[in-house]
Amino acid sequence: MAPPLAVPLQPSIQQEVQIARTTQLLLQEELNKQQRAELHFQRGVYYDSLGLRELARYDFNQSLSLNPAQPDIFNLLGVYFTQIGQYDAAYEAFDSTLELDPDNQYAERNRAIALYYGDRVDLALDEMTKHYEDDPSDPFRALWLYIIEVETNGEQAYQKLQQRYEVRDNQWGWDLVGLMLGEESEQEAFKNIASGVNDNLGLAQRLTEAYFYLAKKHQLEGNYSEAIGLYKLALSFNVYEYVEHRYAFLELSKIFAELREQNQ
Repeated sequence: MAPPLAVPLQPSIQQEVQIARTTQLLLQEELNKQQRAELHFQRGVYYDSLGLRELARYDFNQSLSLNPAQPDIFNLLGVYFTQIGQYDAAYEAFDSTLELDPDNQYAERNRAIALYYGDRVDLALDEMTKHYEDDPSDPFRALWLYIIEVETNGEQAYQKLQQRYEVRDNQWGWDLVGLMLGEESEQEAFKNIASGVNDNLGLAQRLTEAYFYLAKKHQLEGNYSEAIGLYKLALSFNVYEYVEHRYAFLELSKIFAELREQNQ
């Protein structure tokens, strides 16, 4: 069976118009600091959604220089630092987010993931466990907790994920957990994942997530060639703002580094 696909997302007219409009507004000299900070933030978000990360980071830094009390920007910068392997800078950015907004769930999750990629597994496990316990019904929290737990005790991690899967609700993301566990076949899982999606955007978003976690499953099992192909599929839909797209590049670089080391 051919893998399910979606048309890769392309820049929309609305996104292009908003970037042009925001750029024009930033040329107005009468803007106060707060207005200018907000416009830089808005344009940065548009750039980020198009995968133009350096332009986005420039705007986010400009916005912070005008208004440092912006937790969402620190969170995004933390993700950028994680993507390029600057983990200490990522931890500092997420810490800044949580100082400004202690209940920011995205920063809590992203800091745990950064700790995982930075090989600080014990700290990552503590953080992700707390994050999972805040909402045990969230299948993506269960998946990330499993991915981190595997590093400490693979068999125990599998058993715990199995227990979480058994009390699942009807959120579609639990199909990804079933796929990770081997409780659902790829054909069955992708059929369920595609059901209820009415447009290409929704399908591209779901497939980005699905291929990332399926790739991670194969990677954990040592099937690197399969994992590489699946990570590339996760990237192919251009859902730039999803963490699964962001971290697929990082996973690929880690696989290639490991393969080079094995061949030396």
